[in-house]
Amino acid sequence: MKTGTYFRRNWQMYALLVLPMIYFIIFKYGPMYGVQIAFKDFNFFQGISGSKWIGFDAFKEVFENQGFYTALRNTIVLNFLDLLVSFPAPLILAILLFELRVAWFKKMAQTLLYIPHFISWVIIGGIVLQVFGTQSGFINNMLMSIGLDPLPFLTDKNYWLFTYLAVGVWQSAGWGTILYLASLTGINRELYEAAEVDGASRLRRIWHISLPGIKTTIVTLLIINVGNMISISFDRPFIIGNVAVREYSDVLSTFVYRMGLQSGQVTLATAVGLFQAVVGLIFILGANYASKKLTDESIM
Repeated sequence: MKTGTYFRRNWQMYALLVLPMIYFIIFKYGPMYGVQIAFKDFNFFQGISGSKWIGFDAFKEVFENQGFYTALRNTIVLNFLDLLVSFPAPLILAILLFELRVAWFKKMAQTLLYIPHFISWVIIGGIVLQVFGTQSGFINNMLMSIGLDPLPFLTDKNYWLFTYLAVGVWQSAGWGTILYLASLTGINRELYEAAEVDGASRLRRIWHISLPGIKTTIVTLLIINVGNMISISFDRPFIIGNVAVREYSDVLSTFVYRMGLQSGQVTLATAVGLFQAVVGLIFILGANYASKKLTDESIM
């Protein structure tokens, strides 16, 4: 079929792509013009084009800043721990929900698990303070009521790390189950029936049918998570963190915020952002290549 004929027959599908393409051009590719700030001594009055070109001097200054290495370390460590804790959680939840047979309980559980995803991190920060606060937190009030000492969930570095990971799982696990449940419902039910007739236990059916059936989804989400290893959202560490635990809570996003908005060092902040983007691209390409070699599954 000729290209012109194919286009005329399927022009509606191409028309649907117009708005998404406009969005990406304006909000994703348009801002790339500002990347050159990382190579200029940016001046608000002279603008991007009028600012003096300084080459890689900003990157040299960033790499000589000890605070940058602390933020980089914390970003990688927190994302790695999140990968270990938060990545399996939605998969386990999805399999448990998929195996439930009581419809009303399954729907109720799904709703309760999804709700935290729609709560603003500002509100979550208030909830965390009310639950884990040292003086007024619900948990510590219970501990003190039975004669135990309060635990510094938000002021001690190790306790804060536990709180950070637990809150992350609570907020994101339910939403992540949607993708896995969608994949699980696409598996042919006859496979489960045949396995049950052959005497396979529920765990055997999960291991030999459910998990292989959603392997592509697992690999895809793993690649995305590994690709984001060098980047981290601003809301969660900024709202849950505080000065007492800055050694653990200061990440690249909060470092860029302090450098760019609080200190007005826009050039250095842009340099750090560009560094994140380049390293993140390397990570996601490397993860995709490794997954293709190991599982013959690739998203690129």
